Amino acid sequence: MKKKSLIRRFAGIGVATLAVSAAAANSVEAQTSSSTTHTPKVVASGLNSPRQLTFSPGGWLYVAEAGTTGRTACRPSNLDPKAKACVGLTGSVARIGARGTVTRVVRGLPSVGTADEPLGPADLVFTEGDSFALTIGLGGSTAYRASFGSMGARLGTLVNVDLRSHEGPRVTRIADLAAYEARANPDKGHVESNPTGLARWGDSYVYTDSGGNAVNSTRHGGTTLAVLPPVPTTKPTPNGPPAGFPAEAVPTDVVRGPDGAWYVSQLVGFPFEKGAATIWRLVPGHAPTAYATGLTNVTSLAFDHHGRLYAVEIAANGLLNGPVGALVRVPRESTSPVVVAGGLAAPYGVALRGDDAYVTTHTTEAGAGQVLRVHL
Repeated sequence: MKKKSLIRRFAGIGVATLAVSAAAANSVEAQTSSSTTHTPKVVASGLNSPRQLTFSPGGWLYVAEAGTTGRTACRPSNLDPKAKACVGLTGSVARIGARGTVTRVVRGLPSVGTADEPLGPADLVFTEGDSFALTIGLGGSTAYRASFGSMGARLGTLVNVDLRSHEGPRVTRIADLAAYEARANPDKGHVESNPTGLARWGDSYVYTDSGGNAVNSTRHGGTTLAVLPPVPTTKPTPNGPPAGFPAEAVPTDVVRGPDGAWYVSQLVGFPFEKGAATIWRLVPGHAPTAYATGLTNVTSLAFDHHGRLYAVEIAANGLLNGPVGALVRVPRESTSPVVVAGGLAAPYGVALRGDDAYVTTHTTEAGAGQVLRVHL
């Protein structure tokens, strides 16, 4: 089965639908569940397709911006031959100041796809106070990457960004993640790589490849920790596939739990059935086990200092109903998450600090991306 990019998996319902859904979400952006009175507050705006975010050791908040694609090396899109996929150096990483100022500390990173479906910088983890590792998405094969020329060379890779140079940020490649997918093809399907979530593992890294349906490590030149299986649909979709259709797993994020195990979120691909996503607990050398079920289109995970797990659902009712999502808390062995803040417009990443959660929203929109703060 041919895979589709992560962005098409949640934005492929069309830019018009996205715009309408986002507009609807704007009117309910501050809605929360009946169990809480905490209202999300905008702490930063003007971001370009924001994805995951994290705090530096010094306490600064950094956001990976997938960018706005570009106008170079345009070719028919893998996803829609009538649309043009182009590349540009519009991806970036932004630092959010105390008063919501947005400072792009790294610019000129690749961004590829159509205007409403950018793929680029996806997730970052700090290695030192002024140095971090960063995944850059792709949504295709190494041949697809090559078709974009030199501008696309860093797509599908893991890079290190050193901010200490007086001459500007130094970006160097750590690993070619798309090449590992091409070589190993862990799920034995159509070769496609889209590196997304990232976590540090000693001197190496663990990452989710949303295109390859796998959780991989950079250890020993590349290893696969787990392949997530297709998720059969439970009911027929109007004008779509029948019950039992094998929706792709689409792992999206990986975090280390307080017990030392890895925890992996999944989007679950078309038809994006509500309640189809599982949070997986993964111990290397063992098959993944379900930590919680009954979630929908999950893109990000984070544990708080009490060991409680939080997740972002980019579309709480399934993406075919529009990307209006939620921040949720996920108890162990639960079959339905606890909504903390709902009605969020295309939310994607979450980072925790103290008793607050920080969530990116408007994740496929140029200049409209935001970071919200939600008191937990």
